Amino acid sequence: MMGGTILRKQISRRAMLRGTGVAMALPWLDAMLPALASPAQAAAAETPPQRFLAINYGLGFHGPSLFPKETGASYTPTPYLELFQENRGQMSVISGLSHPEQNGANGHTSELTVLTSAKHPGLPGFKNSISLDQYLAEKLVPDTRFPSLVLSVASRDSVSWSANGVNLPAESSPASLFKMMFVTGTAQEIEDQTAELQRGRSILDAVNDRAQRLHRDLGPRDREKFDQYLTSVRELEQRLLASEDWARRPKPSVDVQVPVDIADRMDIAARSRLMFEMVALALQTDSTRIVTLKGNASNDVPKVSGVATGWHDLSHHGQNEAKIEELKLIEMAELREINGLLTRLRTARDGGGSVLDSTQVLVTSNLGNASSHSWRDLPVILAGGGFRHGQHIAAGGAGLDNARFCNLFVQIAQRMGVETDQFGSSDKTSVKGLS
Repeated sequence: MMGGTILRKQISRRAMLRGTGVAMALPWLDAMLPALASPAQAAAAETPPQRFLAINYGLGFHGPSLFPKETGASYTPTPYLELFQENRGQMSVISGLSHPEQNGANGHTSELTVLTSAKHPGLPGFKNSISLDQYLAEKLVPDTRFPSLVLSVASRDSVSWSANGVNLPAESSPASLFKMMFVTGTAQEIEDQTAELQRGRSILDAVNDRAQRLHRDLGPRDREKFDQYLTSVRELEQRLLASEDWARRPKPSVDVQVPVDIADRMDIAARSRLMFEMVALALQTDSTRIVTLKGNASNDVPKVSGVATGWHDLSHHGQNEAKIEELKLIEMAELREINGLLTRLRTARDGGGSVLDSTQVLVTSNLGNASSHSWRDLPVILAGGGFRHGQHIAAGGAGLDNARFCNLFVQIAQRMGVETDQFGSSDKTSVKGLS
């Protein structure tokens, strides 16, 4: 301050790094706080908005490998939870939950209603209701570029439904999502920028001058967050280009029967990892605060070491130990990527904490036992969002004694800032132990 003049220039919360055909949203920086911020404004800056991410896996997870025998914080981790040890304190596994009356047109139609809880999916006269993510977007009207992102790892189908019961198409291409988030301008500018990216010129090059000037004006803590953000963008570009390069290469000839497209479509871990990186960037830049993602599921043989049987076939293991062991290899590959996502969100700074602190991550399935198409005893992992974690919560009993999954949805909505005590099939009973 000189002569009563404030020298610090406040950066707009909606500031962009711009270049030809490129506009990149910035993460939250301390410099976005007014120079003469009130204590309330300063506190708000340290408390980022709540965010929500739901991921559904249509073929479920092997329950005995997921759920601990003990409840509470002192549980012995199961083989699946061993994969999450670095994030154990930021997540809870919840058992005893399901939506009622999910018997439908076939054993897999319960995926239609995993975020809605509408009854008897797919049967004559069925009409779906609004999914939790779209309900949150409708109630909160977030001030973000995208009110919500509806994504899928492998198809255009989604788990998101409008208020009129219409299924919302999913974006399944990380490259297209990247362009949606970071490339703007005319159609020709977008095409030119994409060509530059394919020739190895980073999108960051287009905004380099502005980024350097901004970097000089930031304080030490902001510089650290800003550098982390730019590094994430560049790493993602490199992964996208590597994926495109492999897609263009011819496949080798072999003397064995190879499932169609296994080299690309069935490299499930890589596909999940790339989409998760995009999701983390979307949340980190506040491009959106609400995301749904339909995870991998397939009839074919996934590209996982030790697996030689179709995924859907393995899910119908009938308690065959050999099949269960193969199935566990697939599910552990996916769970490792989920753990990687949680770590990415936990290490990305946001306000006074991490992106994970302000993001409720719900990982689940519409099937509790895919072998019998059971929609009871659903696998549920909830991470982040400021809840007290590090525990196994038995929300209800087994089977017919399950508690309502939508009771958890209500608590998620309340944590997001929605004043409600009802959603879908909830019965106004909270999941005890989750606070």
